[in-house]
Amino acid sequence: MFQERDIKQLKEKGIDIRVAEQQIGFLRKGFPFMKLAKASTIQQGIKKLTDKQLKEYVDKYDRAENLNRVKFVPASGAATRMFKALFEFDELFRQSNYDAKILSNDAYKHVKECFDRIKDCAFYGELDKAVGKSGTTITDALKNKNYHIVLSSLLGKEGMNYGNLPKGLLAFHRYGNQYRTAVEEHLVEGSGYAVNKGNKVRIHLTVSPEHKSSFEALIKRVRKNYEDMFHMSYDIEYSIQRPSTDTLAIDDKNEPFRETDGSLHFRPGGHGALLDNLNDIDGDLIFIKNIDNITHDRNKADTVAFKKALAGLLIHYQEQVFHYIRELEKPQISPELLKEIVTFLSEELGNNLQTKMKGQAVLTAEFLLSKLNRPIRVCGMVKNVGEPGGGPFWTVNADGGLSLQIVESSQVNHHDPEQEAILNSATHFNPVDLVCGVKDYKGSKFNLMNYRDPNTGFISKKFKNGKPLKALELPGLWNGSMAYWNTIFVEVPISTFTPVKTVHDLLRPEHQEKI
Repeated sequence: MFQERDIKQLKEKGIDIRVAEQQIGFLRKGFPFMKLAKASTIQQGIKKLTDKQLKEYVDKYDRAENLNRVKFVPASGAATRMFKALFEFDELFRQSNYDAKILSNDAYKHVKECFDRIKDCAFYGELDKAVGKSGTTITDALKNKNYHIVLSSLLGKEGMNYGNLPKGLLAFHRYGNQYRTAVEEHLVEGSGYAVNKGNKVRIHLTVSPEHKSSFEALIKRVRKNYEDMFHMSYDIEYSIQRPSTDTLAIDDKNEPFRETDGSLHFRPGGHGALLDNLNDIDGDLIFIKNIDNITHDRNKADTVAFKKALAGLLIHYQEQVFHYIRELEKPQISPELLKEIVTFLSEELGNNLQTKMKGQAVLTAEFLLSKLNRPIRVCGMVKNVGEPGGGPFWTVNADGGLSLQIVESSQVNHHDPEQEAILNSATHFNPVDLVCGVKDYKGSKFNLMNYRDPNTGFISKKFKNGKPLKALELPGLWNGSMAYWNTIFVEVPISTFTPVKTVHDLLRPEHQEKI
């Protein structure tokens, strides 16, 4: 399958040939479907905090000392899809010989609203300057239906280049005469809960190589402003998705897809590739949140409160886990304790054991230790409101037990009526709001690579050089990459979930300075 030049190319990227062969195997055969047992709902896998509990867990987190807290933000994603509708409109507008009537088409109602409310966008001031280089203003350009001038000034390299920049560098929110980019909002949000000893806020950004210097320049320019504002200092770390996490693709004949020069074609491995980056972080508690899921200051209180509560809850359960592990290491273990731990695993840590346990206590203790001594994640879940994303489910494990997992629609067999019914019964979905405990009871880091399920990747159909291909994504960071973590789901309010998937989302109330 692989030629000598292929093996050399794989070696240069740091990819073991056995891994490459496994990837081709997955692309040819596909991944097995997840087997859903039931949706995870309130009191059936999802905890709902009372006001009293919310305060207690926030207080517990605030009182915790000597914790190394890190805010982990995948920030390498390009904003191209965010402006998809604008790109499509601009192309059709030119093809139709600049006929403005196409804007009345329902397909472009969001584009029309963006034009109508352009002054409500945080980037308006910068865009007006960019349009001004064409000898006009935004107001006059729109009035005269010169939409292409506005769009090229916003999206094109000759203008603001928003169509090619990562989301983290885009202006999201306005504050008086100033604006904040998405990454600046994460600096602000991090000051609310990712504060370490000495008032140091630690933030880790995963960025693409070509944009790293732009992130560094932006943060260098704004850092002192926020440090003075919050009386804190920032420790900003960067990492880049490793070439060794890129994946192969196959053509329509199920052979490795090749470039025009005959070399192997590689693609980014999806957000699951960031498991390597996460694994390298030295932290006791790691908060994970997407770059585009931030809100205006006037709405941040809920986000900060629930982030702290999720972390306080994690500390609470981590203490219990560590206690049980120490008890299991003792020479004498009572049957009552073993039963208590089995119940704890099932009712509190999303690990419903069905495996037949050995009769001897020492073997049973070893078995339970293997279940307890794992990374822990507490995942916020919001009520379904029609947004895309994975959902919380009880899934059937290979040993017949059940575990809590975040499952994407593409992982489910839609031809199985029972599985489809379970999928559609979900009441909540995953907004990517996680707090992770990645150290064991001795304070040593877990090797997170040991707790992923390689059989849970994704396959998508793409085109390259006009030819079809099947592309492989690694097990998702909060899906298969955390398959063997101990898991706790907690309902969080919808106010904590304010993603910006399209430019039109920036016009939603939660992203506006005033309602």
